[in-house]
Amino acid sequence: MMVVIGLLMNSCDSKPAEQPTVVSVPEVIIEAMYSEDVEQTFEYTGIIKPNVSNMIVSQTSMRIEQYMVEVGNMVQKGQVLVKMEETSYLQAKLQLEQLKTDYLRAKTLYESGGTSKQLIEQIETQIGVAEETVANLEKNTRLVSPISGLVTQRMFDNGALTGGQPVLEVQQINSVKIVIHAEENNFPYVKIGMPAQVRFDIYPDQVFTGKVSLIYPTLNQVSHTFDVEIKIENSNLKIRPGMFARVSLNYGVRNRVMVSDKAVIKQSGVNDRYVYVFNRDSTVTYQKIDLGQRKANRYEILSGLNDGELVVIAGQSRLIDGAKVKVKSNL
Repeated sequence: MMVVIGLLMNSCDSKPAEQPTVVSVPEVIIEAMYSEDVEQTFEYTGIIKPNVSNMIVSQTSMRIEQYMVEVGNMVQKGQVLVKMEETSYLQAKLQLEQLKTDYLRAKTLYESGGTSKQLIEQIETQIGVAEETVANLEKNTRLVSPISGLVTQRMFDNGALTGGQPVLEVQQINSVKIVIHAEENNFPYVKIGMPAQVRFDIYPDQVFTGKVSLIYPTLNQVSHTFDVEIKIENSNLKIRPGMFARVSLNYGVRNRVMVSDKAVIKQSGVNDRYVYVFNRDSTVTYQKIDLGQRKANRYEILSGLNDGELVVIAGQSRLIDGAKVKVKSNL
């Protein structure tokens, strides 16, 4: 009986043999990278501006006597737009006429020896100053348009004292322009006269043609972009300043390595993009990449990958840099 109990006790004290730990190797799907010719079409957005914009303003503080045009009117270069009060102008004209009368009298007296040449010269100087004053007041009493265009704003009502502030705005819109911010790496490819396609959400079925009219010579050191002005013909006046526009520029064709969008990983908290590169020893490397355009379900690679490299397109969630992997399917 004691022997049996002892055997039972020994049986209870014994531990089962430890099983070997099995390390699970992540399974992944990989895909080979390859290069191809990719059309470099970039889209930008911006707001339409008039080709030329002029503020109509009197250089002196005057009261508005009468507007000759209204907002929305088309006007011609040299057309009178606003009549200002003429009190100062008329007074200056009377003073000029009086000076001319005084000059004729003084000249007659001088010829008969009744006055000095110095007085004649003084009156001549006063006449010159008065003529400039009259001309300036005349220009500021009848405000004319320096361009042919459309009246887009009226700042005051009839009878208001302007205080030397603008009273009207005239914009030339038979051609309009838009300024876009192009990428630094495209700077060598933008040329004056380069065609652009312009689209508007309010005209979904129409494409307007523009041309590069100005390339700004300096780049923004923060955004690494440069400004490009696009001019668009607008003879039918369908395009108006303030409209939202989308501009497409084609920089030609470049050979690029393409990667599946399934391979691209966005690092949390930053804007960096990564992929896992599959190595010959069946490990993976966490590689930072720079992306270009998206074409369907693939991205251009600007840097970080070479033609022929293999990248993981499925199974990334269990991976870390340098991890050993098993290829489930090689596409």
